[in-house]
Amino acid sequence: MTGSITAAALKGMLHDGSELALLDVREAGQFGIDHMLHAVPCPYSTLEARVWELVPRKNVRTVLVDEGDGVAGKAAARLTGLGYTDIAVLVGGNPSWREAGYESFEGVNVPSKAFGEIVEQVEETPHITADELHGMIDRGENLIILDGRTPAEHSRMSIPGGISVPNAEMVLRVHDLAPDPDTTVVVNCAGRTRSIIGAQGLINAGIPNRVVALEAGTMGWTLAGHTLEHGSSRRYPGSVSRAARAAASAYGGKLLRECGISAVDADTLERWWADEERTLFFFDVRAEDEFLAGHPPGAIHAPGGQLVQATDRWCGVWGARIVLFDTTPGARGAVTAHWLRQMGWDVHVMTGEPGSATVKIPGGPVPASPAVDTITTDELANAIAADDAFIIDAGHSMDHRAGHLPTATWAIRPRLERVGIPPDRPVVVYSEHETRARLVARDLIESGSGNVAVLSGGRNAWVAENRPLEASPGAPTDEEAIDFLFWVSSRHQGDDAAALAYLAWEENLPAQIAADGDARFVIAPPSP
Repeated sequence: MTGSITAAALKGMLHDGSELALLDVREAGQFGIDHMLHAVPCPYSTLEARVWELVPRKNVRTVLVDEGDGVAGKAAARLTGLGYTDIAVLVGGNPSWREAGYESFEGVNVPSKAFGEIVEQVEETPHITADELHGMIDRGENLIILDGRTPAEHSRMSIPGGISVPNAEMVLRVHDLAPDPDTTVVVNCAGRTRSIIGAQGLINAGIPNRVVALEAGTMGWTLAGHTLEHGSSRRYPGSVSRAARAAASAYGGKLLRECGISAVDADTLERWWADEERTLFFFDVRAEDEFLAGHPPGAIHAPGGQLVQATDRWCGVWGARIVLFDTTPGARGAVTAHWLRQMGWDVHVMTGEPGSATVKIPGGPVPASPAVDTITTDELANAIAADDAFIIDAGHSMDHRAGHLPTATWAIRPRLERVGIPPDRPVVVYSEHETRARLVARDLIESGSGNVAVLSGGRNAWVAENRPLEASPGAPTDEEAIDFLFWVSSRHQGDDAAALAYLAWEENLPAQIAADGDARFVIAPPSP
């Protein structure tokens, strides 16, 4: 049974010490404009596909937030069908939070970004400007530039000469990359957060080198009039030397001791899996290729640097336990854990080989795909030619603008009632793959639409066969495209005003955090 909760009661719930899954079921654009600090994005358009990972324990307290438009009620019904038992809907949705006088936030991954800004303030993380780095490079100074983002992000745009070393990998690999203690280590990202967290993580670990964060990252580089590289494939070496492993073991041990983080064995992990009163997140923080080569049963891949950068992407239950898996020497787990502990999480580390955590875990958490008829690309092409189907594009709004199937109407799940589907025509739904389309089709069938099918293989299958697409740059309109956050989209596209606004937004987060009062950050400066 679904209950309701007021904004004032929810404010109290955030501080009562018990676990809470606070899920914002609005779409990404709505969420990014205005949301609560600890709300976790879980859009209704993909709810069933995401919630099992964000909220693995089905009897945990769960509060759903919408725009006051009834979407949370729909989401509650779906969660009840999946077996969730303790659900409440925020009365009046997200607008009621603002009306009650509580703080709301723009942007995405706000807890992690705010944490980075507060770390810089407390730790006084050293930094250099783009012009200072440019001068150091021109003078041939002894330095190395480590890009704390993923290899894919690094490839899109990077500081000339920089190397992709995602933040969690740095402590493990810095000795091999900068064995000379006189080498200055410069850490960058696209903006501020990962520059700060990457640099301060190395400082906290106690490496002997001078370490600095590049102020404003690649955005600062372009704002200063310098040219970025595009298409770089530079990344850390695949192997780690014996000396680097020994150094990383020492660095990691220091971080764990200083933050009081415990090691977990397989027996403890199995016992925690079986605990029906606490939620457990079990994350493998290694690189993707290592995870794919073999990982412990039940582990979800969450590269350590990204987990700190976007904790709300993986952790949907505040107050849950987190166990991080890493292979020996465990430095990636250690540096990730020491940040999560300071963010307020109950975090532990497990090291060993991927097969060492042979524990019994809950059975298949992924919900079954809704049963619905399918149609092939040939059949759909024939139906389009004969004008014998109403086609719904349930994918991303910007993909629809760039190119959609002929005659298709864009309509994601929370806006289906606005489409005006002809009652006597067959309906075909598609999305990039099939996930979103199947969820839309299920809603349509349950609302009374009789002849509904999903395109087999989705848009990807249609495109792979070189079938035609139609562009519609103005449709959906900006107002209709509730799944896209426009205000941050142009900061990497040469729009200096957008980049400056984004950087100012990041720098203002600590003031908002202080006004809000819900953060649990406890920044622990490293021992000398």
